[in-house]
Amino acid sequence: MPHANGQGPARPQRPRRVVIVDDSALIRRWLRVVLEAHPRLSVVGEAEDAQAARKVIKATRPDVVTLDIEMPGMDGLGFLERLMRLNPLPVVMVSGMTSANSDATVRALMLGAVDCIEKPMTGTDARQRAMIARRVFAAAFSRLRSRPHPPHTPVRPSATRSPGNEPVILIGASTGGVAALDTLIGGLDPWGPPVVIVQHMPGPYLVSFSNLLDRTFHRQVSLAQQGMSLSPGQVALAPALGQHAEVVRRSGRWEIRLAPDVERSLHCPSVDRLFHSAVPWAPHVIAAILTGLGRDGARGLKALRDAGALTFAQDEESSTVYGMPRVAWEIGAASEQVALDDLAGRINDAERRYRQRQGEPGR
Repeated sequence: MPHANGQGPARPQRPRRVVIVDDSALIRRWLRVVLEAHPRLSVVGEAEDAQAARKVIKATRPDVVTLDIEMPGMDGLGFLERLMRLNPLPVVMVSGMTSANSDATVRALMLGAVDCIEKPMTGTDARQRAMIARRVFAAAFSRLRSRPHPPHTPVRPSATRSPGNEPVILIGASTGGVAALDTLIGGLDPWGPPVVIVQHMPGPYLVSFSNLLDRTFHRQVSLAQQGMSLSPGQVALAPALGQHAEVVRRSGRWEIRLAPDVERSLHCPSVDRLFHSAVPWAPHVIAAILTGLGRDGARGLKALRDAGALTFAQDEESSTVYGMPRVAWEIGAASEQVALDDLAGRINDAERRYRQRQGEPGR
């Protein structure tokens, strides 16, 4: 696994060094216990505000920082922006579940934070605590993008396309996916095929993310709903409601189906479930798996490719966490690995080739 500076594998015996920044002494104590239960994490410093955090980070040189979104003085968002400009480090945001916090956390992920975790409203079980530690550990190895992607300048086409006989674009992402999806959607044809996305993150953050994307791009972006009929230019994000998002194709039209999580999957919604649902219509599918921790989506992407879909995986160099794309590539699920900045162009090209095969003129 690459080190955060991209210079090769880390020595396995060295614990990853963590600094906790939070104005609540109670949360700092809780996070210290959770993180130090991981055999390869060591909390080397704590800070209650931005001023103290700057001193602690300079003194301890951590591999990863956990950062509260709300702090006295300079808030977490302002501190993150300054940190990414002057001393880029992997950052995991820690946020409560209010609407304002969710909006700010999504903006933080756009600015370059690697991941976000929820502050516990009540007690957490062993599985939740282990997952939090695992995500912070993964963030310590994450690859920070060396430059921001260019600003979005999408142009609305002069004519729209009526729905019917469309391919569908299916995307799966996890850690680092918010910034990656911002880049990808900004490069897709604004009136291209409908897009369905599974992004691993808590429900309130998904609402904020959906709203932000809808305001930013010339596409209709919303959370997926049962029976939703998908049209060109539409983007649907799987909601985090204990249900899996799936797609079905009826008379050339794509629809959303929400299915209960009977198996109590590790991830719900699951990228694998989305991909597997489209296998019967694989020749009409373009699918991609982006940056993320774990392996969700690899088997579903392999099933799609074997059935005739065009499949991509984000490459290692542009992935914040090269987990999900790595597994997909290693098992032969992706026909090609593509840098994030090139992926939208490849998808647009694939859609044009699809239309040509269908006897329609390209755009």
